[in-house]
Amino acid sequence: MTELLKNGFSAMKLSVSDAQIAQLEDFTARMLETNKVMNLTRITDPKEIAEKHLLDCASLMQAADFSKKSVVDVGCGAGFPGMPLHILCPSCELTLLDSLGKRIRFLQGCIDAMNLSDIEAVHARAEDYARDNRGTFDLAVSRAVADLRVLSELALPMVKVGGAFLAMKAEDCTEEVETAANARTVLGAPDAEVLHYTVPFDEVSRAIVRLQKTQETPEKYPRRFKKIQTSPL
Repeated sequence: MTELLKNGFSAMKLSVSDAQIAQLEDFTARMLETNKVMNLTRITDPKEIAEKHLLDCASLMQAADFSKKSVVDVGCGAGFPGMPLHILCPSCELTLLDSLGKRIRFLQGCIDAMNLSDIEAVHARAEDYARDNRGTFDLAVSRAVADLRVLSELALPMVKVGGAFLAMKAEDCTEEVETAANARTVLGAPDAEVLHYTVPFDEVSRAIVRLQKTQETPEKYPRRFKKIQTSPL
């Protein structure tokens, strides 16, 4: 895994130290060990983890400057993209947010054991956390599979005006982005920029949808999650 990551980061023109690669491998080992008793990832081959998780998440660094920014990972799951992002850019202040307590306990255990700073794992529903943390973050990120309309209503209320929400999506997300036009406008980020990328050694093309927030999100958003799901904007 070490050489694959080194070569991958080099191909991406990212400057990554040996210590950071060791941290990524440490996190991977902890995830795989915990995965024996908890469903964290269906990918268990280290080579595939390097390509489909670690290098993929690192692609975010080509879409935005995370240095010294406050960042929230919405629906972080097993810690993607947040954990690799913070390891690669430790100056960012990261909040890992997920509604499943056992995932957050796993992540907090990793944070403590790896002596990571400026990072916290929060057990909360995104819509509840968003109502209490409006306009708090410079950037929101997500690799969740939810529809962009749903993710936007959960994430954009937490982003400051001038900040952005970066949603990692499949390459063919044009229709999803177009369908979310009304949601983006209502929530304060009317324009969408779709950045296409390919992870080194992995021939699958993907996309990052960047929503730049230019206006405050109306106070009534986010709504209750059931309402967001059944009546998306």
